[in-house]
Amino acid sequence: MSEISFEQMLEESFKTIRNGEVVEGTVISVKPEEIVLNIGYKADGILSRSEYSNEPVDLTTVAKPGDKMEVKVVKVNDGEGQVMLSYKRLRAEAGNERLAAAFENHEILKAKVSEVLKGGISVIVDEAKVFIPASLVSDTFEKDLSKYKDQEIEFVITEFNPRRHRIIGDRKQLVATARAEAQAELLQRIKEGDVIEGTIKNVTDFGAFVDLGGADGLLHISEMSWGRIDNPKKFFKPGDSVRVFVKAIKDTKIALSRKFEDENPWRDATTRFAVGNIVKGKAARMTDFGAFIELGEGVDALLHVSQISKEHIEKPADALKIGDTIEAKIVDFNEADKKISLSIKAMLEPDAPADASDDVADKQ
Repeated sequence: MSEISFEQMLEESFKTIRNGEVVEGTVISVKPEEIVLNIGYKADGILSRSEYSNEPVDLTTVAKPGDKMEVKVVKVNDGEGQVMLSYKRLRAEAGNERLAAAFENHEILKAKVSEVLKGGISVIVDEAKVFIPASLVSDTFEKDLSKYKDQEIEFVITEFNPRRHRIIGDRKQLVATARAEAQAELLQRIKEGDVIEGTIKNVTDFGAFVDLGGADGLLHISEMSWGRIDNPKKFFKPGDSVRVFVKAIKDTKIALSRKFEDENPWRDATTRFAVGNIVKGKAARMTDFGAFIELGEGVDALLHVSQISKEHIEKPADALKIGDTIEAKIVDFNEADKKISLSIKAMLEPDAPADASDDVADKQ
């Protein structure tokens, strides 16, 4: 019988391992980027930070010498005689089992968004990646998905095919369901005339959409103020808080207004703008036939070109410019049509008739 060398005996004392095998090891040493394990093989196993988790982590915070760890063999010989190990791949297999069960049971999962990609976002469940396409992130189109980074979200698995690396999540249906429930609750709670606080969600040329905490209401440009608003984007921006009242509800559509009646500038107009009163205002708009003078928010009066001066004036811009403050006498007041006519000439010649007043009222 031939003698067995010490080296052969030592070699045979070590177990045999294969790529893909799951082994248990004992931590020998730990660095921030690497864990060395004794796996009962002739070479130690190396577990790098990238193979521990998909998330950045300091390995000294998760392991210490003497700890037992179950890992997967990635490569028996990495070229330097060491064994490459993975912890995250082992966890990913368990994660896939978890996702498979969630897919079958239509379970709602919760996880943190780990990546924002060009076509969507990805989340990690027990080291298993789930991709959520941009079209399934929300029930409304969102151009910028960066706000979801590191945010914890709920979703369901709608496609599960790990062999083709297709594990697809869907958040959209959950958002839509939650929005419908919140909308139904809000519509039961509010009624026309209610004053509520909302948040500007989006501003357009024709108005602003206001988040009422369950549904959006439309604040039309004509209902934003008693005064004139030409561009809503100059007055509101997304995120602004706004006090509104419910003007009308039709099915699920909610019309809002900020034209509160106690702030109506025409409420005491009969007294304030009685014929003969002297008023002050600012030139707000010019036309060929006259200048519109703003007497207050929501109240414009027409100063006809013939009533600007005793001298003949071809057009209002020859005597006035936008923003000028003028003092004039009210020569006509039509409460029903909300029309007021002014005259500077009537102040200069108190006894002279303001014969242009009828034409002035017609042109407002």
